[in-house]
Amino acid sequence: MRLFLPLLLLAALTGCRQTPPLPVYWQIPPFQLTAQSGQPFDSKSLEGSIWVADFIYTTCPGPCPRMSAQMRGVQTAIESIPGVKLVSFTVDPKNDTPAVLAAYATRYHAELGRWFFLTGDQAALESICRNGFKLGDVDGSLVHSTRFVLLDRDSRVRGFYDTPEDGALPRLLHDIRQLASEEWRAGFGPRGASAPPRSQ
Repeated sequence: MRLFLPLLLLAALTGCRQTPPLPVYWQIPPFQLTAQSGQPFDSKSLEGSIWVADFIYTTCPGPCPRMSAQMRGVQTAIESIPGVKLVSFTVDPKNDTPAVLAAYATRYHAELGRWFFLTGDQAALESICRNGFKLGDVDGSLVHSTRFVLLDRDSRVRGFYDTPEDGALPRLLHDIRQLASEEWRAGFGPRGASAPPRSQ
């Protein structure tokens, strides 16, 4: 009995232990590009939102169709979580005009106002990719990262997810829910919206 009670207490304390917060890596600097609608896109529009980013191009014969299908899966999975946005940056701004990106967005059923496809000046995209996300270059070679990146309401990087790995998307969705729950507890949830489902 003397041993049993401490074990019960230990089990209770372990069960109450909270999941540690996601790491904070660095903040993405401000940027201005063009969305698939042809309208200017300012990174200020992402302030206050959790968002997921990737780098693709529309004529990619390799990983991009898989990545965009995965991002569509993320879009479906986060329907119940308000304020989460998705941002796909092209690494081929010469060919990926807003009209081309709009057609690509339609192909993957991108939700208007939720999932943005961005193009712009190559130098601006290079700066975002190399200096902001630290994921390589936009230099015309069309070589690009296959990672998804999770960012918080302050555009701080909170996680990287290697999309070819089987466990990457479940881990991303878990972390989105955890981050949304953390921000709700901190009082940053959108007005009039229900609290997000708790991560398991």
